[in-house]
Amino acid sequence: MLAAPMAPKRQTTGQDNLLPDDGTTQLLRWGSLIMAVGVVAIGLLMTLLGGVGVEGARSNSGWLALITGMMCLPFGLMLTVLGAAKWLRRRSLKRELGRDQGRNPGRNK
Repeated sequence: MLAAPMAPKRQTTGQDNLLPDDGTTQLLRWGSLIMAVGVVAIGLLMTLLGGVGVEGARSNSGWLALITGMMCLPFGLMLTVLGAAKWLRRRSLKRELGRDQGRNPGRNK
């Protein structure tokens, strides 16, 4: 029986160990993916699925694309903005911790 090769360990810096994983990358990744699905749905609606008239979409598949776009765009935007805010906060915390470690190297160990 063959064993699967182990993945190499990622080299971490001192700052990576001080801040736990808070899901920032997952929020950014999934938020942008959901938003992209919404943009594709609206793009298909406007180009291939008959467009939108005064009373709504012009075909059944157009209605599905409209509903998908109306769900995915706000939710994806919300997740992406939350992920960006968490990324900015995490970046400022890393800078603050880096400054503190530079002044008092023995304190944060």
